[in-house]
Amino acid sequence: MTSYTALADIDLVAHLKEGDKAAFTEIYNRYKGLLYIHAYNKLRNQPEADDVVHELFASLWTKRNDLILKTHLSGYLYQAVRNRIIDLISHKKVASEYMVSLQYFIDHSEGQTDHLVRANELTALIEKEITALPPKMKAVFELSRKANLSHKEIAVQLDLSESTVKKHVNNALKILRGKFGIVIYLLYISYR
Repeated sequence: MTSYTALADIDLVAHLKEGDKAAFTEIYNRYKGLLYIHAYNKLRNQPEADDVVHELFASLWTKRNDLILKTHLSGYLYQAVRNRIIDLISHKKVASEYMVSLQYFIDHSEGQTDHLVRANELTALIEKEITALPPKMKAVFELSRKANLSHKEIAVQLDLSESTVKKHVNNALKILRGKFGIVIYLLYISYR
């Protein structure tokens, strides 16, 4: 029986490529502590350092047939840990930016949605009250506020005197102010 502790890294890699679990175990035992310290020094997070090292060894076993070393095993393993740390940090940065973006969306869209709902409710209430105005007053008011026609243009279009148009607009405004108050009415006018 071969004593794996006495084998050189290159021999262990040769056995590993053949699917020798004992060779893998020796590589793991030989390098896990050093790789963990290296990962921990970079990450300063024990669970993350553990994960990086364990994922590296899991990958080493599953990809053992494709393993090509251009340097020593130790150099390969240190570089692999370094690459995994860079990937982890990049992933955390992207996740952090996403969370900041999501929080911004939550903070700002909730207010916008609430604002739009309230504005729509207010508009519906005012429209209901406009609909309840007497027919001629309603027609004059809608031409004035929705079509933005002048009193003279409304008078020509509805065959009324300018003073009658002005009286209908003033009465409609008085009714709406009485129902909703001046502030709500001004908000409605500003949405138009």
